Amino acid sequence: MEAASGAAWQRGGMQALVRIEPVGEDEYVRDVLPETFAMWGGKRSLERYVEDFRTFARAGYGRRPFTVGVREGGRVVCSCKSYAREIRWNASMLRATGIGSVFTAPSERGRGYASLMLGAFLDAERAAGTDVAFLYSDIHPAFYERLGFLALPSRAFSIRASSLDGSHAGGEPLEARDWPALRRCFEALERERTWSIRRTPPVWDWLQRMWSRTPAEGVQRVQLVVRRPRAIAAYVLGRRSPREDAFVVDEFGFDRDAGRRVLPALLRAGAGDLARVRGWLPPTEARAPLPRAAIRARKGAILMIAPLSGAARRWWSAVKDETLQARGDAGWESDHI
Repeated sequence: MEAASGAAWQRGGMQALVRIEPVGEDEYVRDVLPETFAMWGGKRSLERYVEDFRTFARAGYGRRPFTVGVREGGRVVCSCKSYAREIRWNASMLRATGIGSVFTAPSERGRGYASLMLGAFLDAERAAGTDVAFLYSDIHPAFYERLGFLALPSRAFSIRASSLDGSHAGGEPLEARDWPALRRCFEALERERTWSIRRTPPVWDWLQRMWSRTPAEGVQRVQLVVRRPRAIAAYVLGRRSPREDAFVVDEFGFDRDAGRRVLPALLRAGAGDLARVRGWLPPTEARAPLPRAAIRARKGAILMIAPLSGAARRWWSAVKDETLQARGDAGWESDHI
């Protein structure tokens, strides 16, 4: 997207010209983060929340500009983040943009700013040659559907830890030297899928940083791998939360039958003495080793897509039925933006 772009959109029956402009890092920290902290800060302190944003803003994962918005009277009234991504469809690649943290200042809500900003944003991306836009909705999806987004199945699973294989998995702690092999393990599983949100090197760099951070108080990070000569047969990344009596899975992967067989025992090892293993429902190809699980629709972080180009519309026409009827979801929690 260009540094600034404008588009005419309807608001209250009148044409309004909305100009999307970059929002500088310091301005975003000053004007937006204190407002969004209550919604998205989680268990972090405000200082940690700001530090995480600054790290993210300077990483290669985000677009340039990373934070954009709409100003009225020189003040940011609505903003969002923009991420550079790709969608792999068999051997083809579609250029994608991820949209995150859509926020309107409390005093300006109900005036249509978010709709106007996103409409102008999508117009600018379409003109720039972007094929697909996607986001994770934490509000009612109908708001984004009116802008052309489609909701994909977004579910969570929960299984009793005791239902998993309790034999020794041979798991060992993840080490820095394991990251290239872990990535190859992930990509081997992803190649079995018709389409996926592709992880480029900047995305992997960001994920490695994220998974290396100190977890929130009261949570223990778990990163286990089963090594083979020059390869990773299986891995599990997640967080032990004694307060919830659960091992929360961020992601897992396996390569070939040997990795598939050992994965349940590796998940059990991650859970330890906790009662349950839970997380986002993984893609169908990764779900096979899991035992019977309780499945429920997620109320937040609902994956939504908006095909913008002819190539994207052909892609969606080809994969729509498979995606909407799949036993698993289209993405991993790790790719949540």
